[in-house]
Amino acid sequence: MATYQLQINGKSVSAEADADTPLLWVLRDNLRLVGTKYGCGIAQCGACTVHLNGTAVRSCSLPISAVGNKKVTTIEGLSEKGDHPVQQAWSEVDVAQCGYCQAGQIMTAAALLNKKSKPTDQDIEMAMNGNICRCGTYHRIHEAVVLASTKISK
Repeated sequence: MATYQLQINGKSVSAEADADTPLLWVLRDNLRLVGTKYGCGIAQCGACTVHLNGTAVRSCSLPISAVGNKKVTTIEGLSEKGDHPVQQAWSEVDVAQCGYCQAGQIMTAAALLNKKSKPTDQDIEMAMNGNICRCGTYHRIHEAVVLASTKISK
């Protein structure tokens, strides 16, 4: 085991883990940041999505040793009060049913809007592709991303 110095949600933290331990488990088990969910374990469903230097990544397949000094943002760190434009839009559109995939969906949408504040429908479909919603709320997810893009000023 090694001790890793990490930048998580704007704070410097340390965590002990084996080099090949996925970031997801360090977040959930070591740091008690449980908003990021385990879905498939093979980076195919998107439930575990976090930001690494602003880019959406699947934390279930990213070894802690690969994080280095990059900035990690989890759903808990997206906004202090849960008032990020994407979170507001999710609530206004009433996207969630079971809610299990929503943290990953929100983090993916936020990363898209960071890169492209006025995405096209195709941009949204491409960015959100691979984030699985077992409840099938894809239409509302798309609608919320469009709404969030109107709330972001860039």
